[in-house]
Amino acid sequence: MAAKKQEKSSPKKRKQIPGNKPETNSSTSKKPKLLDSKPSNPRSTDFKKPSKPFKPREPGLDHEKQVPLSKREGRLRAKELAEARKKKRKRHYNLEQELAHLWEKMRQRNISKEDRSKLVSEAVEKMKGKIPEIASSHVSSRVLQTCIKYCSQAEKDAVFEELQPHLLTLACNTYAVHLVTKMLDNASKMQLAAFISSLRGHVASLLRHMVGSVVVEHAYQLGNATQKHELLVELYSTELQLFKDLVSKNEGRLLDIISKLDLQKSSVLRHMTSVIQPILEKGIIDHSIVHRVLIEYFTIAEQFSATDVIKQLSGPLLVRVIHTKDGSKVGMLCVKHGSSKERKKIIKGMKGHVHKIALDQGGSMVLVCLVSTVDDTKLTTKVVIHELQENLKDLVLDKNGRRPLLQLLHPNCSRYLTPDDLASLSLSIPSLSNKAGHDNSETKSSKVNNSGEEGSSDLELDEADMNAEDGLHSVEGGKKDPAIRRQELLVQSGLAEKLVDVCITSAGELLRSNFGKEVIYEVATGGAGGILHPSLDDKLSELYETIASLVAEPKSQESKEDSKEEHILENFHSSRTIRKLILDCPTFASTLWNKALKGECELWAHGHSGKVIAAFLESSDSKVNQLAKKELKKLIDGGILKMPDPKVATGKKE
Repeated sequence: MAAKKQEKSSPKKRKQIPGNKPETNSSTSKKPKLLDSKPSNPRSTDFKKPSKPFKPREPGLDHEKQVPLSKREGRLRAKELAEARKKKRKRHYNLEQELAHLWEKMRQRNISKEDRSKLVSEAVEKMKGKIPEIASSHVSSRVLQTCIKYCSQAEKDAVFEELQPHLLTLACNTYAVHLVTKMLDNASKMQLAAFISSLRGHVASLLRHMVGSVVVEHAYQLGNATQKHELLVELYSTELQLFKDLVSKNEGRLLDIISKLDLQKSSVLRHMTSVIQPILEKGIIDHSIVHRVLIEYFTIAEQFSATDVIKQLSGPLLVRVIHTKDGSKVGMLCVKHGSSKERKKIIKGMKGHVHKIALDQGGSMVLVCLVSTVDDTKLTTKVVIHELQENLKDLVLDKNGRRPLLQLLHPNCSRYLTPDDLASLSLSIPSLSNKAGHDNSETKSSKVNNSGEEGSSDLELDEADMNAEDGLHSVEGGKKDPAIRRQELLVQSGLAEKLVDVCITSAGELLRSNFGKEVIYEVATGGAGGILHPSLDDKLSELYETIASLVAEPKSQESKEDSKEEHILENFHSSRTIRKLILDCPTFASTLWNKALKGECELWAHGHSGKVIAAFLESSDSKVNQLAKKELKKLIDGGILKMPDPKVATGKKE
């Protein structure tokens, strides 16, 4: 009892002594709310916890004079601060209500431009001086976005000037990010340049932020080549982050920058790894600036680093990467250099998205690489080929969707793939490239060239402990013969049969289409190497007869007014496709002559159709020449049919 009385009486004694000695056990003391400085009494732990949250511990401090306050003064000061906060919240609430009322009026569709301009000006005037705070609000930020959309340029500049010191903070705010991107869309060249300069030193940290990365990507897309380069080099090296003018915009490639500035490759690799790894771990990989950094990273990465990135990307994550030009290259490198397990993850990750991927420019090239590389044809057929079959006609008529189909029909044909596409297919990661000796390079190159793929003899050789079999797998896709892989994916999967059926049912539409004509041409000729023969000869004969029946339709004068109903021999695309088929497919030429053109050549001897008729005499097949020689010679002698210039009329198949 005596001890308890002593404990209770101790605060009274300590109250008389000024607290100028710090105690060792100060971790239990709490900083008073609403006060910024540390309490002057180190023995505040001896006091009981106040019953009200605003009651400060004795004694408090004056914020301005930094002198101790008595208990009474502390309570009064806390009460004043609470009242001030309450009034501020009330004013903010009232302002939000006023802005919301104006917003409902200004966003109506039937309002005149002058009335909307007045409402917008009134709202901007009310927000003046409070714009950074309003931009972070869930409700008011939408009002500000509408004002930016409809206000004058002078008002936009005023808003931008007030927001400029706070743009980096607002870039990471869930509600303000939409306003920031809208401000960048409406910014002048000088304002955009100023914002991009303000990002210096913060690009890596913002790319790791789910919201902030959107702003960096938006600025990257809006910037010119110099500004894009300015954002990129910061992610390459610490030196480039600190010193802005070390590199010029002409040195865009990372390897050129390293050689020009004599940077240590290992140091650059460590810095880029520290930038890329958090981004991959958080899954923030939708942005083109990240894809560009990954491509540059692969050019200097060691085997372990490159393999680790490929493992992280393999799976559903890769589907979010391949929609950009650089992302497509990243996807192809993952397919080419990934192990069989990683390739399976990539294919399974595409499940349910194959149709959308095929219609995308970058995604279609990843599918082209996939059907040319992966040996697991059963899994590829189950996931990729079956999903392609579901909407086959849409893919055939689409510029990008037809690419995987044409790759199977005629691999790596320069008519269907641009030089950039072919260069992307031949890309490789130097540290993971084939390490076989020079004595095997010719054999491997011949195998790849026979399949229609680019040779791999120029790939860099690395990693002494990698055996030849693993190296071959990482670059060329395994030991399976490319012809067998193509046969299994195209013919045995049933894709070729369904493709012929689509060509039969929609022959007229495909022949008149700028993109569909190429697919129907490859199908009708049997594909490169005659891959569709002899298993689909009956179906192909049916296709020939369908096209011949379209040609046999009577010529109508009214059809010239409507290009969609134009006769198949007078249409620009279809007439040229049929002409190529006559030159390259004797069976089709014979069917077409006997069923549609025999005795009707004089009617079709002019215009686009005249080139189709003349193709019978240009064919390299003697039987085709003999079919039409007698009838066409009369037209030529009579001056009705003109033979095209042989230098211009070259329709031979590549």
